[in-house]
Amino acid sequence: MSTHDKAGPTAHGTWLERWEPENPQFWANGGSALAWKTLVITTLNLTMAFMAWFLVSALVVRLPQIGFQFTPSQLFWLAAMPGLAGGSLRLVHMFLTPIYGTRHVVSLSTLSLLIPLVGWFYAVQDPTTPYWALMLLAFLAGLGGGNFSSFMPSTSLFFPKRLQGTALAIQAGIGNLGVSIVQFVTPWVIGFALLGGAAFLGESQTMVRNGVESQIWLQNAPAVLIPFVAVFGITAWLMLKSVPIKANFREQLDIFGSRHTWSMTSLYIMTFGGFSGLAATFPLLIRQVYGGFEGAPDPLTWAFYGPLVGSISRVIAGPISDKFGGARVTHWAGLGMVVCAVLVALTTQPTSLDSFPLFVAAMLALFFFAGVGNASTFKQMPMLFDPRRGGGVIGFTAAIAAYGPFLFGMLFAWSFESFGKATPIFYGLAAFFAFNVALNWWMYARRGAANPC
Repeated sequence: MSTHDKAGPTAHGTWLERWEPENPQFWANGGSALAWKTLVITTLNLTMAFMAWFLVSALVVRLPQIGFQFTPSQLFWLAAMPGLAGGSLRLVHMFLTPIYGTRHVVSLSTLSLLIPLVGWFYAVQDPTTPYWALMLLAFLAGLGGGNFSSFMPSTSLFFPKRLQGTALAIQAGIGNLGVSIVQFVTPWVIGFALLGGAAFLGESQTMVRNGVESQIWLQNAPAVLIPFVAVFGITAWLMLKSVPIKANFREQLDIFGSRHTWSMTSLYIMTFGGFSGLAATFPLLIRQVYGGFEGAPDPLTWAFYGPLVGSISRVIAGPISDKFGGARVTHWAGLGMVVCAVLVALTTQPTSLDSFPLFVAAMLALFFFAGVGNASTFKQMPMLFDPRRGGGVIGFTAAIAAYGPFLFGMLFAWSFESFGKATPIFYGLAAFFAFNVALNWWMYARRGAANPC
């Protein structure tokens, strides 16, 4: 064995001189350590990205209670706007890592999150802030959504194929926890004055809920994220390196000639599109469906459980997909999503709060299976493509699925305006999920499939 084979990774500035994760000697002599360190740093940054992306979903349910005068349709549009931006920006991010490298992309895109966070900090303190300004800030929150399509392809480049299901599931699952964290922390952190009521953090707002007045500090929600975003972004700049796999924009377009790019995109729309879309609209959905009853539940008390369940199941399903194969796991996850979507539809026209526990249980089960499918589809993609194209497909599928919050926001707004209920949406989702189960079974999961993965 030559000295070159035994040597671990060495860096020339930002870019590593060589990267051979499939080489056992290279992997043992520093490759593994650098890959896992990169995963930790990138995952922390991705978690902050998801928190910034879904911050709007946690703020929007409180805006009417502190004096903002918006219709239900306007509120759903606010919740949907980060999804529109996230999906659009992911179409840009999917090309960035092979051009600029992990270090520059992760650090600079994380620091860009300071723009919407500072904007929301000031906007929520003034109920006269115009709707267009809030829509702009909601769109800018989508900067966090865009990051996924450069961070995840980057991670796929650092790990050997045998570990990619686990590594990608860990990163995406913990990153997805940012959704649950921001929806869980927001109701708590807005309930008191930060830093002893320091003047530069703003005054409280009067919240009226069920006829009861209380003081809250809604600006605390973005305020607590700002220092973490700054620290993690700077850390990424100082500690990350970039894998020497490069391609210009034109070279990366070759992924669109494969049928697997389009089939995996549909499967990921089912899993992550469902996860992200429901996570963004779950608080408003609870408010619209069950908010009219006496003693109605506080949406933010329950909403964070969905993303939490989906994120944890994604982490767990990664190693399972590495062991049993992504296509098999996707098959069973899809079947679970079909059943759960029908169950949710049966609980969206309540006559009392008695059906609320079943509604929540069915929603959480739907999040669970979506999380499992998120992990298993990310195992399938690296098995179908070489490392560079696999990273590109991961970025593209993630970009399209990131429109989930936008599409779900629009669909629920339309459904409530047209029918006064969300039931048609969930029956439509069940049909879409069933189509994808059949697609995955035929192309990848059945015995004798041409491309088992």
